[in-house]
Amino acid sequence: MTKKFIALLGPLMLVLGGLQAQESAIEKFYSKYVEDERFSRVFISPKMMQMAGGFLNSNSVEGDEEAGQLLSLIAKVKGIRILSGEQVNGLDMFDEAIELLNYNQSFYLESKYEELMDIKDKSSSLKFLVREEAGRIKELLMVSGTKEEFTLMSMLGDFTYADLNLLAEKTNLPGMKEYGQGNKE
Repeated sequence: MTKKFIALLGPLMLVLGGLQAQESAIEKFYSKYVEDERFSRVFISPKMMQMAGGFLNSNSVEGDEEAGQLLSLIAKVKGIRILSGEQVNGLDMFDEAIELLNYNQSFYLESKYEELMDIKDKSSSLKFLVREEAGRIKELLMVSGTKEEFTLMSMLGDFTYADLNLLAEKTNLPGMKEYGQGNKE
């Protein structure tokens, strides 16, 4: 009985360790630069998203279908974290962030993130990735770099792809403009 338990426990610990390492890769990257004066950081908590939804709800006109859609969408956003730097080598930082994600992916064989979009030219790189669970998007991740700027945006929630498209169309949430533009390309 003990040998069977240990035999089952080993693979389970590897899987759980892989999931933890993927998530901590983003957190590790974020915390590496969060105190660097060249960077701005933004964290919008779930509570703030609730407050924004309440504000929208109290200022909307009854029967306003668009306001109702926005309220429903904002309620699905559980938090946003942004790290943005100017006057930095954003292309090197882009490579560093993607390498960190890819290292964790190859080390644990299966990535939690699936690439949605990859746009690259000589002077800029942009990637959108999603993390799905049970057919729902739990995180939208944007990594963007140019010769002089870098941005990392992580939006947590419970979305469908239609929700993300609507957020890109109807809101000014960070990263959604780029998502909408890339989605049309």
